[in-house]
Amino acid sequence: MNVRNCRYCRKLFNHVIGPPICPQCREEKEKKFQEVKKYIQDHRVAAINQVAEECDVEINQINQWIREERLQFAEDSPIRVSCEKCGEMIRAGTFCDKCKAAMADNLGSAYKKEVPVPAEPEKKKSERDKMRFL
Repeated sequence: MNVRNCRYCRKLFNHVIGPPICPQCREEKEKKFQEVKKYIQDHRVAAINQVAEECDVEINQINQWIREERLQFAEDSPIRVSCEKCGEMIRAGTFCDKCKAAMADNLGSAYKKEVPVPAEPEKKKSERDKMRFL
């Protein structure tokens, strides 16, 4: 049994998997997420500061939900996060489409290529190369 303290309320709980958050705090966090999601649907052009203030949620938490692709925004929304590789502004996720494609291509090319092993030329064995016993 893996017992831990909750990251938010510091209560002990039986931790199974995921972040060290007790079930009560996880439920509260999910309620906040649903509140933020509803607010964004009702106010499509709201800035991230306004969403955080109205829903009483930290901006970092909203950014985390965007990175996890739990929150996505309309094209006309001012809320964006930057691609972690090139810095381009994106609506959701961690990387932009160009960087995702480049990483997939690099991974695919690394996986498919087989480097031929050069054959070593055979050395001629001479009398001199043999092992000798005394």
